[in-house]
Amino acid sequence: MGGMEFNELVETHYRGLFQFALSLARSEADAADLTQETFLRWAQKGSQLRDVSKVKSWLYTTLYRQFLGRQRHVTRFPHDEIGEAEHRLPVVESDAVRAMEGADVMAALAEIDEVFRVPLVLFYLEDHSYQEIAEILDVPAGTVMSRLWRGKEQLRAKLADTPAAAGRRDSKVIPINSQLRKEA
Repeated sequence: MGGMEFNELVETHYRGLFQFALSLARSEADAADLTQETFLRWAQKGSQLRDVSKVKSWLYTTLYRQFLGRQRHVTRFPHDEIGEAEHRLPVVESDAVRAMEGADVMAALAEIDEVFRVPLVLFYLEDHSYQEIAEILDVPAGTVMSRLWRGKEQLRAKLADTPAAAGRRDSKVIPINSQLRKEA
């Protein structure tokens, strides 16, 4: 793949891959590293991909597998931080205040078990099909559908416990799908 084609690939997929990595790693620095490593892998091995229509799936699968590899490494060789710098905390701006309900959804999503969070992120935030998610996670499509259902149930339960839920008590069903799509 030539230099210009690689640049186009990065421009097309960087944001989505970074958001997926951020949902997994929960750290901008780690998400950036995972994303960069994914593109490095593409530069090294992307020419081996025979079906060009599967580039997006290949990138997401590669990123996810790198994340799992890091998780295994962290489990085997834990590293304890001495302290977090206050300057790393995000600044709350007026746009963030207006998006608090969406932020509640994203915070609740971050608390869901990883096995259910990953398919939710891939489906609702990254617009992958069931089949693409199945390929990325290396599980059957039926498992993806089951995990999506269970993940939405966990998300509903988490959102029912948020302060913003007080205003929605009249509604028995929390519109998970629409809230996730708004954040994308």
